[in-house]
Amino acid sequence: MAYCNWFFWRMNLTSSDDIAAEHRSGCPINLTVEVVGDKWSLIVVRDMMFGNRRHFRDLLTNSQEKIASNILADRLRRLLAEGIIAKTDDPSHKQKAIYSLTEKGIELVPVFAMIGAWGSKWLPVSEELSIRAKLLAEGGPDLWDAFMDDLRVTHLGAPPPAGKTGPGVREWLQAAYEEVVARKRAATAS
Repeated sequence: MAYCNWFFWRMNLTSSDDIAAEHRSGCPINLTVEVVGDKWSLIVVRDMMFGNRRHFRDLLTNSQEKIASNILADRLRRLLAEGIIAKTDDPSHKQKAIYSLTEKGIELVPVFAMIGAWGSKWLPVSEELSIRAKLLAEGGPDLWDAFMDDLRVTHLGAPPPAGKTGPGVREWLQAAYEEVVARKRAATAS
């Protein structure tokens, strides 16, 4: 906490008294954890980022962790309030909404890459569910930047980077996942 208070004092961003009124402290790590640090918020952002799940029903039914509908609704509200995601009406169905990552949400890619790398190193992960983390760690900041560019096209409607051809990073990561699943399925069938 002393470092965090020193950081804000040194950067002259705001006083610790101003921050304490809304948050536990002015520490950037604490503030980030307050916004996206609970399990379900991370899972929702992960599914939007890596699975391109952008409708409530997709997020609810396609999560391996089986999030409850009331928890999902609450986390979507929190992420909207924090500006991590945005919500628009779905033009194809008046009762549906489309959720999109904002720039603030897209810039979490390096955080997810590091969480995935740490989990792959220290926890008993499965090969198929850790392949994306492995590839992101190996690709480093250049791959993260390319992934963020792809997400900006999908979620923000930005134009693709000049000279961009072929599948995007998300599609490439998905293909790697599907390749591992197919190889394991073939090995089990033999």
